Amino acid sequence: MDAFYIILLVGTVLVLVSAFSSLLAFRFGAPLLLIFLSIGLLAGVDGLGIRFENYPFTFMLGSLALAIVLFDSGFMTPVHSFKAAAVPAIAMSSVGVIITATLFGLAAKYLLGFSLLQGMLLGSIVASTDAAAVFFLLRIGGINIRDKVRSTLEVESGTNDPMAIFLTVALSELVATGEGFSGFDLHFLMMFIEEMGLGLIFGLLGGMMIVWVLNRFTSDRGLAPIFVLTLALLVFSFTGTMGGSGFLAVYVAGMVAGNRKMFAKQQIVRFNEGLSWLAQIIMFLVLGLLATPSQFPLILLPAIGLALFLIFVARPVAVWLSLLPFDYTQQEIGFVAWVGLRGAVSILLAIMPIMSGVENGELFFNTTFIIVLVSLLVQGWTIKPVAQKLGLIIPPRMGAVESGTRPARQGDP
Repeated sequence: MDAFYIILLVGTVLVLVSAFSSLLAFRFGAPLLLIFLSIGLLAGVDGLGIRFENYPFTFMLGSLALAIVLFDSGFMTPVHSFKAAAVPAIAMSSVGVIITATLFGLAAKYLLGFSLLQGMLLGSIVASTDAAAVFFLLRIGGINIRDKVRSTLEVESGTNDPMAIFLTVALSELVATGEGFSGFDLHFLMMFIEEMGLGLIFGLLGGMMIVWVLNRFTSDRGLAPIFVLTLALLVFSFTGTMGGSGFLAVYVAGMVAGNRKMFAKQQIVRFNEGLSWLAQIIMFLVLGLLATPSQFPLILLPAIGLALFLIFVARPVAVWLSLLPFDYTQQEIGFVAWVGLRGAVSILLAIMPIMSGVENGELFFNTTFIIVLVSLLVQGWTIKPVAQKLGLIIPPRMGAVESGTRPARQGDP
């Protein structure tokens, strides 16, 4: 029992410190998720000495937290915003992810001595932007930009995770088994179509199911958020069990449910927002605890080089090629490229090579961790100045979402 109380005490103290530190982040403009990650690092094996090495548990906990964040992201995405930005955002979250992973893989081949397939695996791990970081910066950070640009970034951050997850899982197996590029066959393509197709179908059905259940079987407003949370996780877990992308399904279900009239919707929004914050804090804390900073110096220079390549070359090229056919100015394309923050999703995916038995799996994890730190430091601290420099900031009354507020939704009182 004593061990239980000690673990609970340490855990609650870390969460409280993270929550209070958010006040400093708001005041000084620091990247909030970097604060959470740093607290986990300071409490870890090279800090206060907490040794935590349970990769499977971390992956399951992180996946659960990510599902909660994605559901909230979808729930708060107005359908008109999705329609305005769906095609370019999905182009970035599919073709853009592949371009990013390929370009990054070439760089990793030369800077880390990886094979091209290993480099592409690392590129897939860091290819997706972090939904939590992007939503925080755009909705709370006081950045008012054209609605189409904002919507593009938000929809991309919510939809590129399933693509990156699929590529990471598939490439981890190909590298671990030594199958190589011969694994890119018709079966690989069909597996991708099946996973994304089932994710989309179950997400649409799941969102309608959530609305139907809530509007017919809930009489207590206090229970409504609990119903929504458990039904969202049901959609996530059922889709994964059936071989689909649970992450895509839970995001789509959130968007479908969030754009319908629902019982006690205001309470659900507030509950989801608070739970999403808690999920982000726990996810970043645990991932920080998992890292061993004393191992970083061995790969520090090539990892920083790869981070800068990702920020200044791979991401901009992928965004430019993805958005070229659409109505965006060069300034807007440049801003979209700059808002490609990496975060907890990349670190979470970096666990996959270790769990799959890939040789030197910890090298993937440590390199990814450094890349995320560089991304949060360089991009997270400069997004608003970059938007101002490009002349994209518009008065709050013209923006899609005013600073510190969330958009009005159908069914809100």
